[in-house]
Amino acid sequence: MKITFCCTDAKPEPWLQGFSAALPGAEISVWQPGAPQADYAVVWAPPQQFMDEQPGLKALFNIGAGVDALLKLRLPPHALVVRLDDAGMAVQMAEYVCHAVIRHFREFDGYEADMAAGRWGYRKPRLRSDFPIGVMGLGVLGERVAKALAQFDFPINGWSRSPKAIEGVRAFSGADQFNDFLAASRVLVNLLPLTPETADVINKDTLARLLPGAYVINVARGAHLVDDDLLAAIDSGQVAGATLDVFRTEPLPAGHAFWSQPRITLTPHTSARTLRDESIAQIARKIAALQRGEAVAGIVNPARGY
Repeated sequence: MKITFCCTDAKPEPWLQGFSAALPGAEISVWQPGAPQADYAVVWAPPQQFMDEQPGLKALFNIGAGVDALLKLRLPPHALVVRLDDAGMAVQMAEYVCHAVIRHFREFDGYEADMAAGRWGYRKPRLRSDFPIGVMGLGVLGERVAKALAQFDFPINGWSRSPKAIEGVRAFSGADQFNDFLAASRVLVNLLPLTPETADVINKDTLARLLPGAYVINVARGAHLVDDDLLAAIDSGQVAGATLDVFRTEPLPAGHAFWSQPRITLTPHTSARTLRDESIAQIARKIAALQRGEAVAGIVNPARGY
């Protein structure tokens, strides 16, 4: 069994050592142009040349949650595309979103500004019932986020393409219920996969349908958000602010309007990082299962985009 590793921004040595320990007897190498055919590939942002030179791959394992960049390439004809189910990312995402929600709800940004200016003062406590949270996308990460937020007694709405039942979450699904979901939410958390159908989903119409004084948290993909529409909604007062971890161009270019908008909190695509040891263990288990002819979780439907 041959496994090739092609990840543009990861040091290969720890990954190769980890897979060698997890899959004794497997031949594991870093891909180079012209390399021999492999059975399985572990990838992140591989070039098209890699795909073209590996037509016999049985499966591609993506070491991130999103597979949108991978699906833009011409893939080997018979290769399964397998995403990480969690590998430590869901709890990180829940931490990040809960922090962003609570920071806004409790107005900690305002207290920070007061303290920095030497001002001592209080703000009137807000009611959780006035801040229903809409989680858009209820996959592995979205479900974990919704359940975590529910522990703080916020009303939680969830929207997904197909119906989902999650305890403590008011479920909406499909295009017919999307506007109702937005109208019931003041905080919008985006965890959708990026597909042609979801690109630009956070736009002036979406933002206008949220409850007034809305707050936006985008931890999925930058292409979900129309930047100028968010800025206009903040200027109008319809949106109180946003926390953004992902952007159309990364790193966010110098001079972009987000840098100078004080109501937007920015982080450098760090809401949920791939944890190497957990990822290696999960991928190794799935490769072993495929070798035995067993089914594995996390297989992507390329037509659907996730």
